[in-house]
Amino acid sequence: MIYPEPIDHVDRLPDPLLLLIFNKIGDVKALGRCSVVCRRFRSLVPEVDNVVVRVDCVISDDNSSSSNKSRHPISSLFRLVFSGLLKSITQFISISPRRPSSSAVFNGGDDDFDNNSVTHHSPTQVLKNFNEIKLLRIELPSGELGIDDGVLLKWRADFGSTLDNCIILGASSVIGPVTSSNDRCISLPNIDGNGDNDNGSIPDSFYTNGGLKLRVVWTISSLIAASARHYLLQPIIAEHETLDSLTLADADGQGVLCMNRQQLEELRVKPLSASSASKRTLVPALNMRLWYAAHLELPDGTVLKGATLVAIRPSEQQPKKEVVGTDGNWVGAAFEEPYGTAVRMLVKRRTYCLEMNSF
Repeated sequence: MIYPEPIDHVDRLPDPLLLLIFNKIGDVKALGRCSVVCRRFRSLVPEVDNVVVRVDCVISDDNSSSSNKSRHPISSLFRLVFSGLLKSITQFISISPRRPSSSAVFNGGDDDFDNNSVTHHSPTQVLKNFNEIKLLRIELPSGELGIDDGVLLKWRADFGSTLDNCIILGASSVIGPVTSSNDRCISLPNIDGNGDNDNGSIPDSFYTNGGLKLRVVWTISSLIAASARHYLLQPIIAEHETLDSLTLADADGQGVLCMNRQQLEELRVKPLSASSASKRTLVPALNMRLWYAAHLELPDGTVLKGATLVAIRPSEQQPKKEVVGTDGNWVGAAFEEPYGTAVRMLVKRRTYCLEMNSF
């Protein structure tokens, strides 16, 4: 008996539908595996416009064991090497879509998986064969800022050719919400030494017991981390003129750097100013607004001790219509819940203005 040849239903799918599927996949590793399946997939994957690069690890390019350089996570970020991408991604990068056969790719890929091989490539190398990227997200394995357990520190920064704005939310400790009547909220030590009741003003003890100094360290560290990320994105921005949105975040949600199409175009037209001391973008002179609460209880029961919000913009930036109001406006949209609510609660308190020189 002669059986009809089986139909490959995937072959019947039109290219636009396959591209839609690939865009839903997004992850560059998965797309690399797809690209070695067949010639058709290999020709379509470079046209994907929504790409996510998840970095497996960050290693230093300083191999000298006798180096006296700082081992702080921020200084390691200045010497980023992105690694952990499987060989299938390497093959996608280095093999032209015109290659006549993919059988060797299949065999090589299997060997690589068996050997658990790991390659080291920067996102610039990984992305070089994508032609139509519009939405790009790069995710680091963790934030650069080492903080103590129980401490909250989150930041979001928007950049063009230089810093447009930055929002920083911190707390000396976070107490989770009560989940049942048997649970009790145990007060953790408050490193700021302030009581739970206040009138919206910062007490004098905040300036004498290290509370203000700690917030300054948080602010400078966050700005350095953000400007270092921005500096590292230059090659990607230069090579992918189709970009509409670029985000560089980390898996633990500590910091997010964002650039929209207008900001990306600004960087291409007006090159950034690099810091002379390190591989990062120069941070301009800044105006800052600070809000503080010794004890901030959120609607879901979460309690922030020593809650601090800092909204930052360059001193020379032209005033914009959306100023920070009692509802938080552009500041309140920086973080997901419950921290968006915390921001909106903090901006209703007394505002303190600060300035910082360029660094």
